[in-house]
Amino acid sequence: MDLHTEFLLKEYHAALPVMQRMKEIVVDTLKKAIETNGMEVSLVGARIKTEESLKGKLQLKGNKYHSLNDITDILGARIVTFYTDDVDRIASMAEQLFIIDWANSVDKRTLHQLDSFGYNSLHYICSLPKNIVDDPACPQLNTIRFELQMRTTLQHAWASLNHDTGYKSGVEVPPEYLRSINRLAGMLELADDEFSRIRTEINTYRHRVQALVQNGKLDEVSLDGDTFRSYLQTKPFDSLNKKIAAINQAEITEVSLTPYLLVLKELGCKTLGDVEKLRQEYSADAYWLARHQIGNTDLDILASSIGIQNLCIVCILQRGGGKLELKYLFDTLNGKSDQNQLLVDLTIKQAKDLPFMNRS
Repeated sequence: MDLHTEFLLKEYHAALPVMQRMKEIVVDTLKKAIETNGMEVSLVGARIKTEESLKGKLQLKGNKYHSLNDITDILGARIVTFYTDDVDRIASMAEQLFIIDWANSVDKRTLHQLDSFGYNSLHYICSLPKNIVDDPACPQLNTIRFELQMRTTLQHAWASLNHDTGYKSGVEVPPEYLRSINRLAGMLELADDEFSRIRTEINTYRHRVQALVQNGKLDEVSLDGDTFRSYLQTKPFDSLNKKIAAINQAEITEVSLTPYLLVLKELGCKTLGDVEKLRQEYSADAYWLARHQIGNTDLDILASSIGIQNLCIVCILQRGGGKLELKYLFDTLNGKSDQNQLLVDLTIKQAKDLPFMNRS
């Protein structure tokens, strides 16, 4: 080991306490900013290069560095996102947080030729501004630079694979293996692009559904999990629930109505328009059923599912359904249980004398 390397290693050991403090500040700052911006990422972390790793770097490029400050990746932070377009969102956030050394930063995503694939990552060389940390007793906190790597989960997988099979192996990789690695890189890049495209199209679909629901064009919206949630946001059963609650001056407690999606589909609803027609057609009878259910009780708390549950019960009975259909209803909503059969018998008893049971 030459004298210059020894000098840099001494600087490294002297700077370790400051870098450890910087590491904590950088990670904490990134996590808070990501949470504030409502982003979801796969990983936020940082590491300080080990002495052994630094020695290896100095053996290869030691003459390039005059002092430790010239080595910009001893402290390295990393953010791994799920989607490619989120990398640029994270980069924009980092630009507002840190001081960026643009001359030494690199976007490796743009370095490939049209017919080449490989390592994709965005690297910023950063330093901490005084609005994040300002300690006159430790000015190095604002002068030591660190590297921030930003890439997707698939890009991260590629980087780890390439590092293990190529860089760390210590031997030249034969051409046939390089070709396989490059093919895999192309596949991962394509998958990254496809995941982002699919997410964009799903978001566009959701916005379109929300607009159709808000405009009352329910017949144009297929019934599925997403569209049913959008429909529920319009509170379609609130009026019926409040009318039922008024029977006993009861309080309504909110519960999830998403389990009713399967029931509505079983009842033949294919669009939100079908659900709305069911609501309009059976609301009056659902209310009369509720009067028989709770009119002679002292129940003063009702679940917000009372309206849609009675709508489904009335729909089943008016269409000629019996105990098996009601049992399916309660099994779907409550999970299979012997108690559900008791609910079926009680429901039929409560409904048997109501006018809708005698309609042809």
